[in-house]
Amino acid sequence: MELTLNKELGDQYRSGAQKRRVITEDWVSKFLYCPSCGYSSLDQYPNNRPVADFFCSECNEDFELKSSKNPIRSKIVDGEYQTMINRLSSDTNPNLLILDYSHQEFSVRNLFVIPKQYFVPEVIERRKPLSASARRAGWTGCNILLDRIPQAGRIYVAEEGRVVPKKSVLSDWKSTLFLREQKSLSTKSWLLDVMMCVENIRQINFSLADVYAFENDLQRLHPDNRHVRDKIRQQLQVLRDAGRIQFVSRGQYSVLP
Repeated sequence: MELTLNKELGDQYRSGAQKRRVITEDWVSKFLYCPSCGYSSLDQYPNNRPVADFFCSECNEDFELKSSKNPIRSKIVDGEYQTMINRLSSDTNPNLLILDYSHQEFSVRNLFVIPKQYFVPEVIERRKPLSASARRAGWTGCNILLDRIPQAGRIYVAEEGRVVPKKSVLSDWKSTLFLREQKSLSTKSWLLDVMMCVENIRQINFSLADVYAFENDLQRLHPDNRHVRDKIRQQLQVLRDAGRIQFVSRGQYSVLP
């Protein structure tokens, strides 16, 4: 897969944001395959279409593209807050493509996709409304908090200028599909939070006690639940059934590759 961007496409624009959009959208249209089904290309929606930028004509997955010439940090600016919240439980909510590139070499540095099943309200941060003097006074945007999304939800297509094998991308995508079976956003939030806890233990082998150590954090995130330990065990069972972790012995688990 070619990683070089067509710099000349941006020459007709003054705005840095417009240049970045045109150049990176062109690259996706020409070189990116569908990370869901592996189809050879993605089709671009007409400009100014709400929500999504690209779609796969084979599996009908939608994709929104966010790009930057700087390394991606912990937050990504997105659109209107309430619109974003409303679409989380909608079939129209797209998967998110996140691309950053080298401004010197004009080549893709990192590209990863976050499948739509990883988006829950806790991942969306409300920004301050625009001031009364602003053209769109009162408009309230949002940020996507990448540090609230488990690492398993970042499926790299290119990483640090290296193309990830397509077979690995498709396998990683497939391993996330169990989350789509969680229809309730509340249930999904619990599962993602426990996944974060397991990741934060930073060990392949871990115990139930290791996860219980996050009990206070989980209680803070889910203040209406008074049975946090029961919920932890329940989510670990879901992760075991999904092939994300393995039950080793009483109270002992291991993370599967």
